[in-house]
Amino acid sequence: MRIIGGIHKGKVLNAPKNLPVRPTTDFAKEALFNILNNKLDFEEINVLDLFCGTGNISFEFASRGVKKVVSIDKHTPCVSFVKDTAKQLALKNVFTDRADVFTYLNKTNSTYDLIFADPPYELPNINDIYTLVFEKNCLAENGVLIIEHGPKTSFADKPFYKETRNYGNVHFSFFEKNQD
Repeated sequence: MRIIGGIHKGKVLNAPKNLPVRPTTDFAKEALFNILNNKLDFEEINVLDLFCGTGNISFEFASRGVKKVVSIDKHTPCVSFVKDTAKQLALKNVFTDRADVFTYLNKTNSTYDLIFADPPYELPNINDIYTLVFEKNCLAENGVLIIEHGPKTSFADKPFYKETRNYGNVHFSFFEKNQD
């Protein structure tokens, strides 16, 4: 896994092999950040990374200068790796929390400008991520929710849905909470 942009561009991060993760591919991540570069001013946003795993997406946002990225995962080894790596890279804008994503969304009072979720593709309650983000007002006005998923999942019928982009087996569904 490597960071593709920002102050740590090109930095290779070697996550332990025993983590229960499926990191977003560099190809898909590069495409995602090309889209986001045209939509967002990274230095002005707070990000929530759900199912953060190795922190692949968190580190990309942090390297690009977001105000804050909160990385959530229920697996202690994942959270420890993200916390340790952020410290090694002197990324003071990365914060971790070991928590179940659904419990976190139910309890948080925070709002974020961008929420990225990369759950297991076959997660039976994947739609609950969308539901909780909007029911609990976790997304700031004009905020963006991105859910990474496999080809069998569709969110096209949901309010705030904008589009899905496909990169091989990686699909990103975008939602925008507009003031309209």
